[in-house]
Amino acid sequence: MPTPERTSLAEIVAQAARLLESGGPTAVTMQAVAAAVGVKAPSLYKRVRDREALLGLVGIATADDLTRRLTDAGGDLAELLTVFRRFGQERPEAFRLLFASSIDPERLAATSEPVLRATAAVVGPDRALDAARLLTSWALGFITMELTGAFRLGGDLDEAFAYGMRHIVGSLTSDQDAVRPAQGS
Repeated sequence: MPTPERTSLAEIVAQAARLLESGGPTAVTMQAVAAAVGVKAPSLYKRVRDREALLGLVGIATADDLTRRLTDAGGDLAELLTVFRRFGQERPEAFRLLFASSIDPERLAATSEPVLRATAAVVGPDRALDAARLLTSWALGFITMELTGAFRLGGDLDEAFAYGMRHIVGSLTSDQDAVRPAQGS
């Protein structure tokens, strides 16, 4: 009779994600994850090749979580930006991992879909990718600076985010012909 499974891959990934949030990437060791799921470290290798593979699985789970949240937010650009920021605030280490590692390109493409659909509805399909990149790069920069404490001049960050969001979204919803690049540039 085979021995019963003492843990699952899903539990291993969940505990690795918990360790990531509580102590950063260096806290995610095979020994620490094994202890968290109640097994010895060598048994983890039956399910996960090594620490890098484990962090890759955490990255995939992170991308899937963000995709679900963005999909549930609907097609409003401001709501998508708000959900993106909230995700970064709730899961800062996972947020950093998502943008600092090589996550499966198909998973990242799935994460982009809700934003691409929303921008296509606003600016049309020909400029949707450009608009999605504008929104994402602004939000990523803002959230990254917020998470690292880089905003040191005071002021209310919620108000600053709302201000930036209003202007970025407003620029996309205004007359697009007014923002054409100069000929020859």
